[in-house]
Amino acid sequence: LQLQACGGGLVQTGGSLRLSCAASGFTSDEYAIGWFRQAPGKEREAVSCLNSRDGSTNYGDSVTGRFTISRDNAKNLVYLQMNDLKAEDTAVYFCAVDPISPWCGNFYYLPRFNYWGQGTLVTVSS
Repeated sequence: LQLQACGGGLVQTGGSLRLSCAASGFTSDEYAIGWFRQAPGKEREAVSCLNSRDGSTNYGDSVTGRFTISRDNAKNLVYLQMNDLKAEDTAVYFCAVDPISPWCGNFYYLPRFNYWGQGTLVTVSS
């Protein structure tokens, strides 16, 4: 199972970016896929999660209403649309998969996500 995130870059406060996560090598149709981020000097935090079984989504409190996770099954891509970006959104963003359970209710528990892609840097300038 391989994941590759891309789409990061430099954007001004209030701007938008869309991150993409290309996923391959799945052997199960039921999994949870999430986006996470890590700012300099801080712990990695959960941003969003998508349940492959029913398409339901979860978001961290700091991004609710601004970020949207979605998928394109035909292309095996998962997106993170980020709007109204703030300086505090600056971080390296990662996508990760739990191939066992599609439930996103505990997506804050990072160890359940066994597979991680490399990160993509998002920098929001004021």
